[in-house]
Amino acid sequence: QVKLVESGGGLVQPGGSLTLSCEASGNIFEISTMGWYRQAPGKKRELVASVTRGGATNYADAVKGRFTISRDNAKNAVYLQMNSLKSEDTAIYYCNAFIITGRGSGDIEYDDWGQGTQVTVSS
Repeated sequence: QVKLVESGGGLVQPGGSLTLSCEASGNIFEISTMGWYRQAPGKKRELVASVTRGGATNYADAVKGRFTISRDNAKNAVYLQMNSLKSEDTAIYYCNAFIITGRGSGDIEYDDWGQGTQVTVSS
């Protein structure tokens, strides 16, 4: 069993900053790509940013230049630094991790999700 625990969400004024954190624990041999997704009311879940184990990053156009994703492989953790927040960034943010339980014949690889953390940008 693997658990992804997110923290750092909250209420912030437009132009403000927040940092989200997510740490994975449990039956983990290795984590490949980690990322953050978000879902606003009435909208589909969308990719915000992702980072490979080697550090290559990918961002949604809407957050480029404002958000920075990073990870700590030793801690199985991923972070999202969000600056210059806008009202349209309001959403539930979900941590995502591609889990590898091992290299044996009985091991598996799968996507896992955190429970989500609310980010609200409002004055």
